[in-house]
Amino acid sequence: METEPAQAGDSPKASASADDLQIDESKSVQEQLAHGKGKSKRTRSVSISEPQPTRVPSKFSKNSRRSRAGMGRGLPKKGGAGGKGVWGKPGAELDAAEIDSGDPNYDSDSMDDVQLEQVAVELTEDEIKKMTEGLVCEYFEHGDTGEVDGSLTDHWDSINMHLRYLVVVTMIEVAMDHKSSHREMTSILLSDLYQECLTQTDITRGFETLLASLPDLVLDCPEAPVILGNFLARAIADDCLPPKFLTSHKGKVECRLAVQALDRAEHLMNMKGGMMRLDTVWGVGGPRRPVRLLVKQMTMLLKEFLTSGDSEEAIRCVRELEVPHFHHELAYEAVTMAIERSDDKSISELSRLLRVLSEAGVISINQMDEGFQRVFENIADIQLDVPNAYALLESLVMLAAQNEIISPDTVRKMPLRGRKRFVSEGDGGRIKDRSDVVPLQL
Repeated sequence: METEPAQAGDSPKASASADDLQIDESKSVQEQLAHGKGKSKRTRSVSISEPQPTRVPSKFSKNSRRSRAGMGRGLPKKGGAGGKGVWGKPGAELDAAEIDSGDPNYDSDSMDDVQLEQVAVELTEDEIKKMTEGLVCEYFEHGDTGEVDGSLTDHWDSINMHLRYLVVVTMIEVAMDHKSSHREMTSILLSDLYQECLTQTDITRGFETLLASLPDLVLDCPEAPVILGNFLARAIADDCLPPKFLTSHKGKVECRLAVQALDRAEHLMNMKGGMMRLDTVWGVGGPRRPVRLLVKQMTMLLKEFLTSGDSEEAIRCVRELEVPHFHHELAYEAVTMAIERSDDKSISELSRLLRVLSEAGVISINQMDEGFQRVFENIADIQLDVPNAYALLESLVMLAAQNEIISPDTVRKMPLRGRKRFVSEGDGGRIKDRSDVVPLQL
């Protein structure tokens, strides 16, 4: 860069200012080269007469986060996320942290965006039988078919469609080991589950399996062919099985027990009014039994006990009646029969029977109290046939109180008949004369 030499006529002051400008110009060029750091080194000539930009001194301290170049909008560096001791922008801790696959604590199973789907594990044959057996036994206690339906529906996806017939097989096998009232409940359950959980194919295959397994079932339940025949006839009456089931299987099975079960079902179906009678194929039991029939059965039970003296058989017969709310009738009939027979053997045996029934938990103390109180109410009518009914009743009540089968309150309620007064009582044994009689004043 060249500058013109000072003229001879120029003053020393002007020459000095020209030198200063030249020095400032060289400094400005050097600053630009240093600021560029490897950028193009091409420069332009600067005229002395061209006005030069003056640098404004910085107004910020060295710790300021604003740009020191004097450029920009005056905002903090990196949006406020930079600087010593700063871990990010304010509020960044509320955002979800980015998952880094290089993190030592990284777990692909729990940290990735994975959606889990429920997979139903199929139950085995033994698990299906065990589950169904538990549901059926609970059903015998509460009698709610809807609860069984809901429980099966919850597990239905876990049961292979080719194994659902095992539900029918298990239901009937469990019912064979129970009493007639439970078999009636099983028939009702099978009818309610039809077209809800079970299909006609499942029920058909279930009965086919039962017919084939009759030789094994007879070992535990000798009446299995008859019971299975009753279930078959009842299922046809409830429209769970088609009527052609009997005709289509009767000529194909070779097992003698299976033929017996099919014959039993066919006999029930061909009876006069068979469809109506099949509603009571298991008998009329429990609360549905007529009261007159219950009274007759209890009277026969007491007479058989007086003949045999077998208390265990009597307990079994009372339990088979399945009328715990009507046991007071048995206590009433026992006390009445003891009074009517009026012999020591009947009184002692019937008292022993009531004691055994109470100790076995068959008849509760409340039912005993109600039965004795019914005798108290009717003792006046019983006395017409048995003159010493009050004395016999007193002996029976004392025996019952001694055996603790009635409450003390019932003993206090026992009626006492007033005795006739003799002539001598209260008169010192003197017979009254006519003079002692005071005539009535009219």
